[in-house]
Amino acid sequence: MEDETVNNVMCQFTDPEGTTLGAPLYLPQNAGPHQLQQIVNKLLNNEEKLPYAFYISDQELAVPLETYLHKNKVSVEKVLAIVYQPQAIFRIRPVNRCSASIAGHAEAVLSVAFSPDGRQLASGSGDTTVRLWDLNTQTPMFTCTGHKNWVLCIAWSPDGKHLVSGSKAGELQCWDPQTGKPSGNPLMGHKKWITGISWEPVHLNAPCRRFVSASKDGDARIWDISLRKSVICLSGHTLAITCVKWGGDGVIYTGSQDCTIKMWETSQGKLIRELKGHGHWVNSLALSTEYVLRTGAFDHTGKTHSSPEEMKKVALERYNKMKGNAPERLVSGSDDFTMFLWEPAVSKHPKTRMTGHQQLVNHVYFSPDGNWVASASFDKSVKLWNGITGKFVAAFRGHVGPVYQISWSADSRLLLSGSKDSTLKIWDIRTQKLKQDLPGHADEVFAVDWSPDGEKVASGGKDRVLKLWMG
Repeated sequence: MEDETVNNVMCQFTDPEGTTLGAPLYLPQNAGPHQLQQIVNKLLNNEEKLPYAFYISDQELAVPLETYLHKNKVSVEKVLAIVYQPQAIFRIRPVNRCSASIAGHAEAVLSVAFSPDGRQLASGSGDTTVRLWDLNTQTPMFTCTGHKNWVLCIAWSPDGKHLVSGSKAGELQCWDPQTGKPSGNPLMGHKKWITGISWEPVHLNAPCRRFVSASKDGDARIWDISLRKSVICLSGHTLAITCVKWGGDGVIYTGSQDCTIKMWETSQGKLIRELKGHGHWVNSLALSTEYVLRTGAFDHTGKTHSSPEEMKKVALERYNKMKGNAPERLVSGSDDFTMFLWEPAVSKHPKTRMTGHQQLVNHVYFSPDGNWVASASFDKSVKLWNGITGKFVAAFRGHVGPVYQISWSADSRLLLSGSKDSTLKIWDIRTQKLKQDLPGHADEVFAVDWSPDGEKVASGGKDRVLKLWMG
């Protein structure tokens, strides 16, 4: 008698962390992503149906199972592991045009940052000023003067109530974004220029009072804006600190030219752990929870919160939901051309070494959902990695100069890059191709940011012009 054709395949669903969902089950081979979505929503007892993407061996399944099995010559004798990955329920439009070119800065624009609710934009410049821009009228709102040297970095508090800037002279200044006026005198203490600023997450403390600054002098300092002084000095690095992050568990991470990453607790400033492995300067650090830490209680719905207590509660819910049961992950990028993926709460040893770049890694950044890591390098490429395993996924090529900075769309579907080649580019994570080329700047693009509400992109650089881009 003839062989009967096998139309079922035994499948096991797992989440991106590898946790299985139910027992293995037989699925018809003609099932595709749409049918799998229905099955996963059912298995998870989701009242509201959520969108999912499916991956087999790190490849997205965009066709029926049988097409995939046939094309990849996969045996149906073994259980097929299918990873389901939750997708954002909202969708961000790619920006495709420059809606405003705003002159105002007298020197290069060195940093741009949207407020956590996406309603305001700040920029820092070599002309020693910080500027706040009105996004409705697309005009300058306030020029914040007081620094004596280049403004190298700026950071919004996650409750949106404060903006801090750090300069090449080593002083920090806190500003009231509603008036553009300084809140108190400059904060002095660092002996050399400021390389990074990070605020204490609002789910740990509301209203926001504390932030940490990193400096070329090798120290990081925790400041309390209500006391207007440095409350703790984190010293131990033997060379300049290049980057700093205040994690969701209350731990501060500092990356340094001494090749180490140090972890500090924040009540007394004790060193908890050292992460070693890089053979050259650490340039950039990224946290898997960064997007929810940056936005606190603000989400894509634009809802406002009446009190600091409510803000803290909502921010904590968002943080816990994003983090799930997994530990917070950290990625470091270095002058040694490599990156490491760490789970610092679990181990001082890296989870994975991420190699492939041919030049120094300038900037690393997790997608808002934590599923991807993007890296920008002087080798002119942007690379995409799995945010959970650290495995290489794709290289985005198109820039003809070093890539300085990257930023994600709020739905984790699009990635923005800015380069020395004077262009911005938007990459589609799903197709792994260039989605939009955005020329327009007359010179190197130093800074890019995608607003947390997803509607706008800002860029700045050597041509002194701040550009806003819309969909």
